[in-house]
Amino acid sequence: MKKIIVIGSNGQLGNCIRKIAPDFENNYEFIFTDSKTVDITNEDQVNTFFYDNKPDFCINASAYTAVDLAEKEEEKAFAVNADGAAHLAQACLDNNAVLIHVSTDYVFDGETNLCYSEDDFTNPIGVYGESKLKGEELALEINPKTIILRTSWLYSEFNKNFVKTMITLFPQKDELGIVADQFGQPTNANDLAEAIMQIIETSQKTFGIFHFSNYPETTWFDFAKKIAEFSKSTVKLNSLTTEQYPTPAKRPKRSTMCLDKIEEVYKIEAKHWENSLEECIHILLP
Repeated sequence: MKKIIVIGSNGQLGNCIRKIAPDFENNYEFIFTDSKTVDITNEDQVNTFFYDNKPDFCINASAYTAVDLAEKEEEKAFAVNADGAAHLAQACLDNNAVLIHVSTDYVFDGETNLCYSEDDFTNPIGVYGESKLKGEELALEINPKTIILRTSWLYSEFNKNFVKTMITLFPQKDELGIVADQFGQPTNANDLAEAIMQIIETSQKTFGIFHFSNYPETTWFDFAKKIAEFSKSTVKLNSLTTEQYPTPAKRPKRSTMCLDKIEEVYKIEAKHWENSLEECIHILLP
């Protein structure tokens, strides 16, 4: 039976993988870890854990994701997102394991009206994006058997995310201002978990960078409007510009990613974000 180590199993994606793991237990043994089990910034810990468990696959679902705080905690962001990825890539190489490493649309600057392909020029505009891009580069450089999955605007029924924040705020507020000039693709982490398992189950692996999200693009404002609709909230939503809602870290204006490659190579078809959002809200508000 093949072994899958899931790094960061207490996060959104890790919890979603944990949820579907029973569907695959006839073929795979899952080893779920958190930062207490194995600290990916500690190379010796990583090497020892991999040597003891000898995995066939490692899913890196852990990350430093505090986009604004990263501007002050650059060293910490790079330790997790870059050094941590490098340690996992080396451990995978030493154990002949495939690394599936989750990255972000924030590796792009968002200064385009087109969708980004996997080969497009990267130019992160904040520390978080810089640290994630460095993690991509190190992982691919160290271990040829690496699959990078860039995703965007991740949410689920687990942990803290935009959808759960909106559902919490709606009953507390008469009106809310939401940024309406930043474009991207909301992604249900449950869909990402299923895509990862589909990749693992594919016999002939193609390594490198792939984009995965739900589709099509939308804005935070329109995303919030749909959350309100599905949750039957009557809160008034007001559109804001990025200038009206300043943050310590800049966000890409349009970080929409092309999804053709993953569909062509792994036969993974993206779901419409509204359908996936509705599924999530039915779980949150049954």
